Amino acid sequence: MTSPSTTLSLVDTDPAELAVDAIVIGVHSTTGEPAATSGFAGTLLLATGAESIAAAFDGKLTETLALLGATGGPGEVIKLATLGTVTAPVIAAVGLGPEPSGAAPAPETLRRAAGAAVRSLAGAPRVALALPLPDDADAIEALRAVAEGALLGGYRFAGYKTRPQPTRREPVAEVLVAVPDAADAGAQAEITRARTVADAVRRTRDWVNIAPNELRPPAFADSVAEAARAAGLEVEVLDEVALREGGYGGITAVGQGSEAPPRLVKLTWTPDGGGTGKRVALVGKGITFDTGGISIKPAQGMWEMKSDMAGAAAVAATMLAVAELKPAVTVTAYVPMAENMPSGTSYRPGDVISMYNGKKVEVLNTDAEGRMILGDAMARACEDGCDYLFETSTLTGGQVVSLGKRISGVMGTAELCERVREAGDAVGEPAWPMPLPDDVRKGMDSEVADISQVNAGMDRAGHMLQGGVFLREFVTDEVAWAHIDIAGPAYHSGEATGYWTKGGTGVPVRTLLHLIDDVAANG
Repeated sequence: MTSPSTTLSLVDTDPAELAVDAIVIGVHSTTGEPAATSGFAGTLLLATGAESIAAAFDGKLTETLALLGATGGPGEVIKLATLGTVTAPVIAAVGLGPEPSGAAPAPETLRRAAGAAVRSLAGAPRVALALPLPDDADAIEALRAVAEGALLGGYRFAGYKTRPQPTRREPVAEVLVAVPDAADAGAQAEITRARTVADAVRRTRDWVNIAPNELRPPAFADSVAEAARAAGLEVEVLDEVALREGGYGGITAVGQGSEAPPRLVKLTWTPDGGGTGKRVALVGKGITFDTGGISIKPAQGMWEMKSDMAGAAAVAATMLAVAELKPAVTVTAYVPMAENMPSGTSYRPGDVISMYNGKKVEVLNTDAEGRMILGDAMARACEDGCDYLFETSTLTGGQVVSLGKRISGVMGTAELCERVREAGDAVGEPAWPMPLPDDVRKGMDSEVADISQVNAGMDRAGHMLQGGVFLREFVTDEVAWAHIDIAGPAYHSGEATGYWTKGGTGVPVRTLLHLIDDVAANG
């Protein structure tokens, strides 16, 4: 199931003369006194890019918007009928917050503003964005942010409704971004990249949002493999027999409780000539539905466990973007998939599982299944050979308790965790490095195996850190690695905000792509 996409292009026509259904401008909030030449009235200040539209309104645009309740607060959208003053019938003023001193708005501010505006204009087939873009070295970054925000804000999952919804307006079909020079090669390259990145995020959202009865492990593996082959990636799929015979004890154990057997999908991108010689491995958790197994979860909210494969979806979609962007670095993804169900064949608390790297794990809680399938996949990635390993998963409720719903937790090699944090800041997917203390590892000692799956006393203190400590056991010493816990950021259950719509968010696709570019450029 693929949701309808939004097309995006550049235009350098005067925004006041564009033949579109609506045009988006930016407004800042301010507490300063009005000045004759400042372009603001009351508590509003027009952002750059809207000068010709302001002129068409004889300087009364901000006053009118203020009367309609506009404050310029970040993400606020106020619509105004133009009544023929400009070609577009509707002006949508999106808040950008206070005007930055001597600089354009931050890229994430622009990204969220573009997303909020395009989402609010559902029902308008063709929309133009006249948002502030700097004319200096930051112009490309700002353009990328506006383009990504517009494409992601226009996302809507296709869904399963069988009857037409009279009040449901169709998402914006076409977005035009006003720039000084639409033919500029650098700007055109950014638009091409933004389309590719947004397509990967949208694909991730689609996979996450699909009903879990339609995306059990074999179906998920088939969907990923089909898309990857079409993109030109090398594809290997291990079924339940190959997994059992290959010694993937963690994936096999978790998947054995379901009638839908587990899978491991391997996707590989190799640049012409081998690129820089560096090798990046991506690993993503693909629990297509998590009941908790024998250690069953509470019923309330369990339906959101269809999103427990968000890490796998992000990694697979990242690889589709890699195939199109063609970075000069080898990238291989390992995507373990299983359904964690209670049944007579489920793995049990007390079981001892032999993992792919030979380590023995004592199972204490079958709801800590993600680390079991990830351990196998990470061990395989290290065996195949890699310089950097990035793993992402909706692993622990402890991440949400510690960092909330927007900030991912990062654990692993200190230098690589810092690179993840910087990448997240750059693309608007914040992440925060966390420690892996020795006392947390000591608490996971087992009397009968090499390590217990969770704290041996079932103590949830440092719950997020327990996941990272466990995964460290499956990474070889020479590999720099980072575990990105996206339990909160991967799925948005609240009202739409900025370029996030309800459901899957696509985190951390943009972070992973930024990291791959960073490795290709800097090693």
